[in-house]
Amino acid sequence: MSATAAGALFVASLVIAVALLHRPLGDHLYRVYTSARHNAAERGLYRLLAVRADTEQSWPVYARGLLAFSVISVLAVYGLQRLQDRLPLSAGMPPVTGHIAWNTAVSFVTNTNWQSYSGESTMGHLTQMAALAVQNFVSAAVGMAVAIALVRGFARSRSGAIGNFWVDLVRGTVRVLLPMAFIGALVLVAGGVIQNLSGTHEVGTLTGGTQAITGGPVASQEVIKLLGTNGGGFYNANSAHPFENPATWTNWFELLLILAIPFALPRTFGRMVGQVRQGHAILAVMGVLALASVLLTNAFELGGHATVPRAVGAAMEGKEVRFGVSDSATFGAVTTLTSTGAVNSFHDSYTPFGGMMTMANMMLGEIAPGGVGAGLYGMLVLAVITVFVAGLMVGRTPEYLGKKIGPRQIKLASLYFLTTPALVLIGTAFAMGSPERRASMLNSGPHGLSEILYAFTSAANNNGSAFAGLTVNTPWYDVALGLCMVFGRFLPIILVLALAGSLARQSPVPEGAGTLPTHRPQFVGLVVGVTVVLVALTFLPALALGPIAEGLS
Repeated sequence: MSATAAGALFVASLVIAVALLHRPLGDHLYRVYTSARHNAAERGLYRLLAVRADTEQSWPVYARGLLAFSVISVLAVYGLQRLQDRLPLSAGMPPVTGHIAWNTAVSFVTNTNWQSYSGESTMGHLTQMAALAVQNFVSAAVGMAVAIALVRGFARSRSGAIGNFWVDLVRGTVRVLLPMAFIGALVLVAGGVIQNLSGTHEVGTLTGGTQAITGGPVASQEVIKLLGTNGGGFYNANSAHPFENPATWTNWFELLLILAIPFALPRTFGRMVGQVRQGHAILAVMGVLALASVLLTNAFELGGHATVPRAVGAAMEGKEVRFGVSDSATFGAVTTLTSTGAVNSFHDSYTPFGGMMTMANMMLGEIAPGGVGAGLYGMLVLAVITVFVAGLMVGRTPEYLGKKIGPRQIKLASLYFLTTPALVLIGTAFAMGSPERRASMLNSGPHGLSEILYAFTSAANNNGSAFAGLTVNTPWYDVALGLCMVFGRFLPIILVLALAGSLARQSPVPEGAGTLPTHRPQFVGLVVGVTVVLVALTFLPALALGPIAEGLS
């Protein structure tokens, strides 16, 4: 079987599996977030947190709870890293350096999982489990909570409440992520992913030397790093490491874990607003953008338009030889489309246009299908902008799902869209403007710019992957990228919650002759077009100086 045919079969089987999960998982998520009953474990957690579970919150109260929880999480993760040598299961690791501990703490709390360190030589087992893996769960649950709060804003009328943050957080963790992660971890262990509390072992190599191999609780962290679209690996090689991703079928299963919840949430959205076909429209937009990206990334990588790649038949530099070009390219496309950040190959070694696709996926706002929760609320914000643009073109008052899109709503949506590009472009400009910071680039010229542009795009969009040629474990980069992660995560969340509150207070507007149908292919095409045009207008100049210039040279 040719590489192209094998890659097509890999993608097709993945699409079928995601389609089969869409309805049952989406319905399960709907029941989780609309049920009036709390189970015994949840009631215990509410008592521990002193939460009134049956009390709903306005958007400012919801936001304050979310921010307070996130601040406490950052402090806890930072403290565990700094004190890990005094704690059990340290595996002999010293305390983590201050600026790396800060960067790592905000990285995992913001669902970015950017890693400026090598996991197997920096983090003890307790730090991996109690700090990093725990944040993989709760940061994903926070993203789902915000998405559900926005959906409630569309579904409710004349209400000042959008739910209860603590209830949404606990339910997302207890009823969704924990059971799915438990089953997924068993599958990964069966596939060869390790799960132990072992220390470092010295093993002999084929050349007669020795190599230190670190064990640890890998499967339990691997499964939630993917299911929660986090991305931080136990090992520096991430999902290219055979202890994290042993075989082709585990590579396929890991992609399924990444895509399952983001592609199920549009079904949840449709059911909560009482119009399943609206969920189908959002799903279609996500699917069109995702499939286009996967196909283009595969085409650029399989084409290998440089002399050496053509001579050997493919662009194999930086690819995982166990999986081949197509499976590596598909993994790269999916993880950058979903804010996951996991890698099974070096994006820095992709062809110029292949590397550009991984950047463009993040620049879209990671909405195809995006991160767990973050993809859905990003997609709904773009739908609001699209309805507004369409209303301007035909001279009608823009409405979406029976809610008027007035000045307040469009201001919040516009600020949401502008936040990330501002962080990316300003951060890149500061880094390129200093000879000291440019010294961290392995390459000069367009590829060096691409390395820095990728880093700030990844941080601001809460992805976490990187072009490996940039050395970022310096105080300046750790602080600057950490700030991008914080603002790139929480400013959009605050804007989304404010939008949810303003929508929930509105009375429903009946459909009229001038109402734009938002469940038809026409609207799907409009949203796709608006998304691509907005990204092109924003980032094309930077891309032209980086990967496009390199690809055309």
